[in-house]
Amino acid sequence: MNMPKVIYKDLKIISYKKAWDYQKEIQQTIIKNKRESSQEPVNRLLFCEHKPVYTIGKSGKMDHLVFNEKQLLEAGIEFYKTNRGGDITYHGPGQITGYPIFDLDQFYHDVHRYVRDLEQVVINVLTHFGLKGERLEGFTGVWLLGTSFLPIHRKICAIGVHMSRWVTLHGLALNVNTDLNHFQGIIPCGIKEDNKMVTSLNAELESDILIDDVKKLMKKEFQTVFGIEYL
Repeated sequence: MNMPKVIYKDLKIISYKKAWDYQKEIQQTIIKNKRESSQEPVNRLLFCEHKPVYTIGKSGKMDHLVFNEKQLLEAGIEFYKTNRGGDITYHGPGQITGYPIFDLDQFYHDVHRYVRDLEQVVINVLTHFGLKGERLEGFTGVWLLGTSFLPIHRKICAIGVHMSRWVTLHGLALNVNTDLNHFQGIIPCGIKEDNKMVTSLNAELESDILIDDVKKLMKKEFQTVFGIEYL
């Protein structure tokens, strides 16, 4: 069986709207090629860092946006309603936002498996830093679970996806050296429990991690988990 082909691109720092428009353009091209060509369309994997922005999924609750319009303006944070799954989250500098635009006809027809595989990519990345990323029942994403000494579950990666004709959109967001103060303007992912919070690689390791190093690891782990071949 041939491995699905993927073109990787690092968009660097880019506005959310520009990246979203680019994703949709690629998705529609892949769908069009599926209809009109006998050859399998080439998948894409986009990495970027966003300018500060809050985004909310189609099932999200607006009261989970804590900041009002004036506070958003003062903080320099944009806000967008999106068509992905999940609630509200923050994207910004120091966070790797990964957008796989994959034709799942080339992989498998299982949305839940796809989300679990995205989680596995991040779990694998975290092992390189001596951290044990885990899934928390009832909560999508990757967590560092609390212990009896530190009974707080810390979410380090958020995931929200959408797909059309089995072609994926949106993806994951891993906090590397993200400014965690920006999460105070929202109820992240709608999670209100006192024993849950958002964290980052820097916060956990108490060390400055280079985001480009993490991107290299994440790119490699996408290849491992999804069995893809980069062009």
